[in-house]
Amino acid sequence: MKLQISFDIPDLEKSIDIAKKVVDYCDILEIGNILIHKYGLKAVQTFTETFPSKDILADTKIIDRGKDITALYAKTGIKWLTVMAGTSNTVIHRVSTEAEKYNINVMLDMVDSEAPGQSALEAKNLGIDGILFHKAYDAKESLLFLEDLDMVKGNTDLPVFISARINRDNVEKIIETKPYGIIIGQAITNAQDPAEEAKYFYNLCKAGNK
Repeated sequence: MKLQISFDIPDLEKSIDIAKKVVDYCDILEIGNILIHKYGLKAVQTFTETFPSKDILADTKIIDRGKDITALYAKTGIKWLTVMAGTSNTVIHRVSTEAEKYNINVMLDMVDSEAPGQSALEAKNLGIDGILFHKAYDAKESLLFLEDLDMVKGNTDLPVFISARINRDNVEKIIETKPYGIIIGQAITNAQDPAEEAKYFYNLCKAGNK
């Protein structure tokens, strides 16, 4: 099981400082949407230059102009970017086609999908490499959305990542669903000791592989 750490704090210098402390205890570093909105490509470029050997995901949340936006991010050296499931299949396919030219993986963000099962079913044929299953951050905190997970996993053999405000209190329930990976943000980035917290979740993920 993979651990992806999300950086959604609006301070690039602080994010890089924390990332240096946790980089050995994760598989993917995610540049969150807040950092991208505030700093643009500079945030992405800073991460890829600071951690050249680490898989970096840019949470681009593409909904339009997929080919052009993907080409912009391709110059930064990222390994992953995200496209929204709620946009048209044409946009999704254009993102995937362009990303393939640069050996970039595309993660389908299911948060705005009206039919998660159908989105999962179509994902592979559209060139998607992974699925992000979660709910909107501003939604009421609950794990009820996981009830749809079996429908999603039953309609695809693509790796499924789960993000759900995961912390020490609920991580075991998430791991029980056996996702390909979990995404954790504030539980690590806001911790008093981010490295220790990242190590805790990382070890749980690796134990889940056995």
